[in-house]
Amino acid sequence: MESSATTTASSSTGPPLSAALPTGDYEVFLSFRGADVRKRFADHLYTSLARAKIRTFRDEEELEKGEAIESSLVLAIPESKIYIPILSERYASSKWCLTELAQMVECWKQGKGHIILPIFYFVDPRDVRKQQGPYQQAFEEHTTKHTPQTVNEWEEALLKVGKMKGWHVTESHGEGAVVDEVLSKVESHLRSMYTLVTDELVGIDTPVKEVMELLNLGSSTGKVIVGIHGMGGLGKTTLVQAVYNKICAQFDRCCFLDDAREALAKSNGVVSLQSKVISTVLKVNFQVRSVSEGINLIKDRVCKHKLLLIVDDIDDKFEFDRILGKLGDFSSSSRFIFTTRYSRALDFIPDCKLYEPREMSRYFSLQLFSKHAFGMDDPPEEDAGISEEFVKVATGLPLALKVIGSFLFRRERSFWEEKLIELQEIASTSENPLLKRLKISYNDLSPDEKQIFLDISCFFIGSYKDVLYYLWSDCGFYPESGITTLIDRSLMKFDEEDRFWMHDHIRDLGRAIVKEEDVEHPYKRSRIWSFEDTLDMLRKGEGSELVKVVWIDMGFEDDNDILLESKNF
Repeated sequence: MESSATTTASSSTGPPLSAALPTGDYEVFLSFRGADVRKRFADHLYTSLARAKIRTFRDEEELEKGEAIESSLVLAIPESKIYIPILSERYASSKWCLTELAQMVECWKQGKGHIILPIFYFVDPRDVRKQQGPYQQAFEEHTTKHTPQTVNEWEEALLKVGKMKGWHVTESHGEGAVVDEVLSKVESHLRSMYTLVTDELVGIDTPVKEVMELLNLGSSTGKVIVGIHGMGGLGKTTLVQAVYNKICAQFDRCCFLDDAREALAKSNGVVSLQSKVISTVLKVNFQVRSVSEGINLIKDRVCKHKLLLIVDDIDDKFEFDRILGKLGDFSSSSRFIFTTRYSRALDFIPDCKLYEPREMSRYFSLQLFSKHAFGMDDPPEEDAGISEEFVKVATGLPLALKVIGSFLFRRERSFWEEKLIELQEIASTSENPLLKRLKISYNDLSPDEKQIFLDISCFFIGSYKDVLYYLWSDCGFYPESGITTLIDRSLMKFDEEDRFWMHDHIRDLGRAIVKEEDVEHPYKRSRIWSFEDTLDMLRKGEGSELVKVVWIDMGFEDDNDILLESKNF
């Protein structure tokens, strides 16, 4: 494309993005030629990308001393997601640059999500396409030194890239503005690539469409808040993850706060949430020191962006003004989504549009159950009848369908029939049928697996596994096989950062099991995860030998020292 530096860039036309996106160490690959380009435009662009925490490859930064250039490029180019060739007058004189460009085009043609954003730096895009002007002389020399096949590959690459939309930098247009536009485009593409992981998308299309209609994305005349409420296990988190994936590329900044209710239950809950918002939006690691500092920073640094903020699982302790500041300070193009089990929690959110997801239909319920019970969309003909019965007792709750289906996977028919009777009795008699349904999977775990499950649900959600594996091994457990069983039963999984993750209802199940050990006295339970209960126990010296694990907040500040003594246990 022949355009001025003020033209907004877009991705190259070509094969559609595939779900199998590049997953290597680099996000952006810069290709350029010449010390003049390096010291001016390339350095400015590289610094801006680095400041935005975007992992960028350029040879002087990434090639270790003595390392072969070609071997490094072979790895760096396919692993990168976005290619930015800076096509200057001297670019075509370098066989390395042309080799890089040819490999970029080859990766792009494979349709695996790679994107090329060319910059025509004081060179006419027509000269690039047709190898005219300074490119003509360079290719006349290449034809005497390289094989016809190699030269043809380079010519084809220049032809492809020369036709792509990009930026044409000239004397009349400032380089700084182009760098800002390139950075904005790169961030937009990366947001669309880094979607939230959600694997339960059965029957989700209609709810996603309805929520997006409430968000009124086409309007920039006012902020929109949507509150999604409904009973636990209904799929609210999966729904907002799917909405996030659909619309995140339309915003300057996006932030997803999960498990807000659990975070706010801690002594530093408000500043913890504020810190996450500020760190995510500004792309820095920042720890807020006080609630007022957090509100001021959000007002001054966060509110100016076109923001998508999703806060998952709030309760009536969530106060918008106290945590995020005044709604009126945010950009009119911003959008907010809150989820909660308690509709009254949304009474405290200003101008909130309400949405209540429906229970999953029988058709989609059977499909979701079958995915986990059989590994296919539909049950085998001989198992269709009993599968329908399990779907009935799950009452359209995705979490129950997933856990029950995983629990029954590859079990004998007699086992299915026995558990169906048990679930039918629970559905007719239990005050909390969902937790009781989930508990049948817990009851079938080995003693060691139960201990690992309870440890994770009470203490270790969000923790990395390495140290904990050593801990459990020292206790005589078998963490590798135990964790595998929990994952197979859909009782937990690892998130994208390899940390323990549980659905909040699964977590609540584990904690309810521990509470049943002694309903009235926390210090007579095996695990104490509430720091307030731990403090109360230590101050009164009421610990017992039943206690195995307690939670202590080492950042807690108190005027009175707390003495830990073994005699308390």
